Amino acid sequence: MTLPTDATTASAAGHARLLASHAQYLIATAARAPSVHNTQPWQFRIGPAAVELWSDPRRKLRTDPLGREMLISCGAALFGLRLAVRSLGYQPVVRLLPDPGRLRLLASVGIGAQVPMNPLEQRMLAAVPHRHTHRGPFLPGPLPPGLLAGLQHDALTEGSTLALVGVGPAFERVAWIVAAARRGDLDPRARAEIRRWTARAAGGAREGIPATALARQPPMSARLRQRDFDLGRGLARLPGGGAPPAATAIVLTAGDRRADWLRAGQALQRLLLHAASMWVFASLHTQPLEDAVTRALIRDKLALLGNPQMLLQFGRADAAASTARRPPGELTIMIG
Repeated sequence: MTLPTDATTASAAGHARLLASHAQYLIATAARAPSVHNTQPWQFRIGPAAVELWSDPRRKLRTDPLGREMLISCGAALFGLRLAVRSLGYQPVVRLLPDPGRLRLLASVGIGAQVPMNPLEQRMLAAVPHRHTHRGPFLPGPLPPGLLAGLQHDALTEGSTLALVGVGPAFERVAWIVAAARRGDLDPRARAEIRRWTARAAGGAREGIPATALARQPPMSARLRQRDFDLGRGLARLPGGGAPPAATAIVLTAGDRRADWLRAGQALQRLLLHAASMWVFASLHTQPLEDAVTRALIRDKLALLGNPQMLLQFGRADAAASTARRPPGELTIMIG
C-alpha cells in the first residue's frame, strides 16, 4: 500500500522536474512584461519547489527612490510567470513577499492543482509576444464591446481597481496635471536616465527603449502628454498624429505599500494582455506618478477611491512594435 507521504514525495519530485525542464520558457514569458524605461528590473531563481522572483536594484531608477515603479514592473513579470505556469496545466501557488528578512525576494510561485487554461488565459498567452507599450499613433474607432468592463474585472481579480476617466472636466483635470508634471523633463537626473535607457537601445540592445518605439511628432491634444524620450537627439522613428485614444484609465490600489505595488503590476499585465488579445494597446504614463504629491493631487482632483499607480490610454493598433528583452540566462540567479 502506498503511503500518502510517498505520493507527496513523488508529486514534489514531479513538480521539481517540471520547473527545471520549463525554466527558460517560464522566465522568458515572465520577462515579456512591461517595465519603466524597459529596465527589466527582475531576476529569477528556479528551485525544486518554486520559481522565485527577485528585484534587481541595480536597475532601479534614481527617480524612483522607494522602488515603487520597480515593484510595479516586477509585479507585471509575476503575472507573466503565473500565466506561464497556467499554460503548463497547473494552478500557480503564489507567496507574495515570503521572507521579510530578504527584501529583494518579492514572490515565490509553486505548482498547484492540475487545471486546464480557460479561453481568456489562452488568448492572453497568445498575446504575450505582441503586447507592447504603445507610443505611436492609434487607429480610429471605438474599443471592442465589453472590453473596458472586462479590463475592470481583470483589475479587481488582482486586488486593484481600474477607474475610467471620462471626457470633459475629469479628463481636462488629468491632462493639466500631466502637463504640469513634465517639469521633470528638466531634472538633470531624469534626463541622464532617459539618455542611458534610450541611446544604448538605438543600436539594437536587449534593454531600454529603441528609436523604433518613439514617436517623432508631439501627440495631439486629445492624448496625454508623454515623457520626452528624444531630448532633441532625433532618435524617434515612429510617426506622430493618428486617432485620439479611445479611453483613459487609472490603476488604483487600496494601500500604497510594497505588496500594493506588486498587485498593481499584476493587474497591469493582466489587463494589458487581455487588451492586446483584441489588438488594443495602451500608452503608459508613469512620469506624473513619480511624485507622491502629484499622485495625491490626481487622487483628490478626481475623487478616486484608492491610490493611483498607473495612468493609461487605450486605443486600437495593428502594429506589433515590441521592445527587445534580455535572454533567460541573464535573468537567472543562484542564491544559497
